Amino acid sequence: MSYAAKISSLMQRPGQDPVAKDDVPRWMKYAGRGLGTVGSLIAILFGVLNCTSILLGSVSCLISGMWQMVAGFIVVMIEAPCCCLFIDFVQNLSDWVEKRPYWNRAAAYCLIAVPPVFLCLGVSSIIGSGLIFATGVIYGLMSLGRKAPLPEMRSAATNIEVPSASMQTTLVENAQPMGYSNRPDSNV
Repeated sequence: MSYAAKISSLMQRPGQDPVAKDDVPRWMKYAGRGLGTVGSLIAILFGVLNCTSILLGSVSCLISGMWQMVAGFIVVMIEAPCCCLFIDFVQNLSDWVEKRPYWNRAAAYCLIAVPPVFLCLGVSSIIGSGLIFATGVIYGLMSLGRKAPLPEMRSAATNIEVPSASMQTTLVENAQPMGYSNRPDSNV
């Protein structure tokens, strides 16, 4: 263990992973957290707007609005637990989600954002749930990690093995070209 690794292990916060979790750029982390916080608050407001459509007799839009408000509240609990200080378990939930891989959060956000759009297709559903879905997309991109350096990508692109020298290769070895097949008899 190097001297720098020993110093960094001494300077860790309690409960922090000894190995860095990822190589995600700082701006992308802030973009995900910021869009999640602002987008979930906007989703809650548009969910209230969807719920007012019950005055017109649209029960599916009422359900869509309630779903959107719950989804927005879940996202704001995870992304900005400081907004929910009055609830005891929010900090524990946020810490638990922080320990999970990014793709879990991406999948959860994308899945909870889709049903309101299918229940009530309208501008408020698309914008509110779309912001939560976009947060899921950002976390999905974060789960992919950094790109490889340019020289490494160039070397990988030039080392592609050609399957065969001829351009006539097929997936099935005994397949005949379409032009060589016989026409069906019309007399049969």
